[in-house]
Amino acid sequence: MTNIVHRVAGWFFSGNSGMEDVGSIKVYKNTNHPTKAWSEISVKQTVNKVVPLSPDTPISVDKLRVVCISDTHTKIEAVPKIVPDGDILIHAGDFTNVGLANEVKKFNAFLGSLSHQVKIVIAGNHDLTFDDEMVNNRRDYLRRNFGVSEKGFEQLLETYNVQHVKELLTNCVYLEDAGIDVCGVHIYGSPWQPEFCDWGFNLPRGEKCLEKWNLIPSSTDILITHGPPIGHGDACFDKNRAGCVELLSTIQQRVKPKYHIFGHIHEGYGVTSDGHTTYINASTCTLRYRPDHAPVVFDYPVPEGHMKDELLKISPQRLIRSAFH
Repeated sequence: MTNIVHRVAGWFFSGNSGMEDVGSIKVYKNTNHPTKAWSEISVKQTVNKVVPLSPDTPISVDKLRVVCISDTHTKIEAVPKIVPDGDILIHAGDFTNVGLANEVKKFNAFLGSLSHQVKIVIAGNHDLTFDDEMVNNRRDYLRRNFGVSEKGFEQLLETYNVQHVKELLTNCVYLEDAGIDVCGVHIYGSPWQPEFCDWGFNLPRGEKCLEKWNLIPSSTDILITHGPPIGHGDACFDKNRAGCVELLSTIQQRVKPKYHIFGHIHEGYGVTSDGHTTYINASTCTLRYRPDHAPVVFDYPVPEGHMKDELLKISPQRLIRSAFH
């Protein structure tokens, strides 16, 4: 399957065209110290806990049932019944442990067993082989630290008759700094997060992260990132914060999505709201890597002029750094 870099009917490619005032978002002075940063800005922030929708709630014809999971780490395939039915499944990254091809194949088969009409997936820091910079320039690092040898990796790709591990995801829409229009709802996905133990899709805090957030279209309704924003679902077991200040600023000041879905910090699982955006840490695995957290479910009203029948027109495809218009 070849990379899709052009407009396809039903797909949403509206990235930053240069007309949006992305320059108004500034790097926070203490962005490199997220716990301190949050203590400073939290006095002007609203963080309300939200009780998610029960998966037993009947699915409506005028609403899209969205089911959110993340950080499954090859564990959920053994308990597929944990995932409730819905129209759209969203996975916010870390579906593997280190990105091995056999892990991806297993995950893809799991996705194929689910009934959701549209399945949307982004990568996370554990999905190492999805990070092109690591694969192209840090092969020795992958081999020494994660046992992903170049020879073994290439042999598996050859066995599966693909050139890139991303091609193994045939049962979902894969988003990497790209978006899709689903029944008039604009969904955008980005795998990046501030540096975290030198795993995949890591960027220095501040300007480098902000460059990625500047790509998020202002018309995004549902945002998917792997890492959390500061202050929402980002508190680690030691009470330190891991979220990104600039991500929160981008969400609150420019993009203003209805929902933001992420994972990464397993112990941050849960749902909160700032009064406009609902933040969902959908980590399936606990801190001990047990798949004990239930998927988070919500309903999104089908926008006027659209129908749920449009779901049938969306076929699994790969979107890799799609061209923005």
